[in-house]
Amino acid sequence: MSVTSCEKLENSKVALTVAVDAEAFEAAINKAYLKLRGKMNIPGFRPGKAPRKIIEHMYGAEIFYEEAVNIVLPDAYEDAVKEKELQVVGYPQVELESAGKDGVTFKCTVAVYPDVKLGQYKGLEAPRAEVKVMAADVNARLKEMAERNSRLVSVERAVKKGDTANIDFEGFDNGVAFDGGKGENYDLTIGSGSFVPGFEEQLIGMKSGEEKDIDITFPEDYTAELAGKAVVFHVKVNEVKVKEAPALDDEFAKDVSEFDTLKELKADLKKKITEERKSAAQRAFEDLLMDKVADGIEADIPDDMVDMQAQRMVDNLKQQLASQGIPFDQYMKITGGNEESVRAEAKEPARRQVRMDLAIDAIIKAEKLDASDDEVEAEMKKLAEQYGMELENVKKYLRAEDVKEQVVRQKVIRLVADSAVAVAPAEEKADSAEKKDAE
Repeated sequence: MSVTSCEKLENSKVALTVAVDAEAFEAAINKAYLKLRGKMNIPGFRPGKAPRKIIEHMYGAEIFYEEAVNIVLPDAYEDAVKEKELQVVGYPQVELESAGKDGVTFKCTVAVYPDVKLGQYKGLEAPRAEVKVMAADVNARLKEMAERNSRLVSVERAVKKGDTANIDFEGFDNGVAFDGGKGENYDLTIGSGSFVPGFEEQLIGMKSGEEKDIDITFPEDYTAELAGKAVVFHVKVNEVKVKEAPALDDEFAKDVSEFDTLKELKADLKKKITEERKSAAQRAFEDLLMDKVADGIEADIPDDMVDMQAQRMVDNLKQQLASQGIPFDQYMKITGGNEESVRAEAKEPARRQVRMDLAIDAIIKAEKLDASDDEVEAEMKKLAEQYGMELENVKKYLRAEDVKEQVVRQKVIRLVADSAVAVAPAEEKADSAEKKDAE
C-alpha cells in the first residue's frame, strides 16, 4: 500500500489516493475466488470445484475484482490514515480509480478533526446573580416540610376539592359490571385528575355514608373496550379526610431534623438554601462563560461531526424512553414525528455541542491539562457517595477513561471561571439604578 496523494479540501475534508500493488491485489483476488466459487455454476464442475482460470475465462478476468477491492480496501485505508496521522471523523466516500493486473487505486474522501483557533477564554465577563435568601424563602421551605409530614384526619362534612375521599365504587356498562371498574376503600384525592374525567367532580358535596350513581363517558383514546362508552359508577363515600399539617414549633423541628429548636432549623435551612442558590448561580455563570468560549473559536467544522452528534442525541433519547418503558415508535406516534425529524431537530443543538467540545479540547491542549490517577479515584468516590453506591460498583459501571475525561473537562471550566469577571445581571443593575434615583 502506498499513499500517492493526500489533498486537503474545504470543510475539513481530506482526499487520500491509495494504491495497492499487484501482489497484494492478486492475493485479494484469490481470496475473492475462494469465497465466491461455491456460488457459481460452471458446466462440467461440481459447485465450488471450478478452477479460477476457468471461471475467469468464462466471465472475464474482472469477475472477482469487486470483491477483491472490498477485501483490500479496509486495511489499505486504515494504513493510509495511520501513515498520514489523520484524525478522521465518520466514514469515507470511496471512488475506485483503477483496478487490474497492476493493482488497484482508489480515492477516499473523509472528514477530519478540524484545526481550531481559540478565541478569548481567560478574563471573560458574564453576569452572575447575587444570592439573597429572605425569611419568606425559609418559610416556604418549612411549609414544604410540613406538607410532607402532614397526616390525613377524618372530618364530618361534605367532600370539597382537595379533600381525600375514601370510596367504594363499581362501574356498569348497560347494567353489567365491567373488568377493572371496581374498587374498595380507595383513597381518592379530589382534583388530582387520577380518575376518568368527570368522576372526581361528581363526588363533591357527598358525605360519609352517602351512596349515589354517577354518569361517566370514557374518552375516545381510552382502552378499546371502554373508549367513548357511557357508563354508570355506583359510588359510596366511606370517609372524608383532610390534610392536617403539624404546627411549626420546636417539636416539629425535633421530629424532622437533628435540631432541638425551630430557630436552629430555620438557620440551617437558610444556610442550605443559600448554598443551593450559590451553586445554581455559579453553574449559570459558568454556562454563559463556556458559551462565549465556544462562540469564540474559529473552526471549519465538517458536517459529519454534526451528523454524528445529532445521531448520538437521537440514540440517547431512545435509551431514555426505553428506561421509562416507552417504545421509540410509540413515542413517535404520540408526537407525530419520525426518527428523521427528530434528527433534524437535533442538528442545531448538536452543532452547539460540537463547538463546545472543540473549544474544550483546544483549551486542554493549550493548557496541557491532565488528571492524575488520584484525581480520578477521588471523583469516583464522590460519585459513589452521591448515588449511595459502593465504590467497587461504580468502577464496574464507569470506565476510568470516561471519568478522567470528565475531571479534565471540569478543570477547563474552573480555569475559565476562575479568571472571569462576574458582573451584576441587567435586572439587578436596573434595580440599583432605580434605588439611586429614588434617593
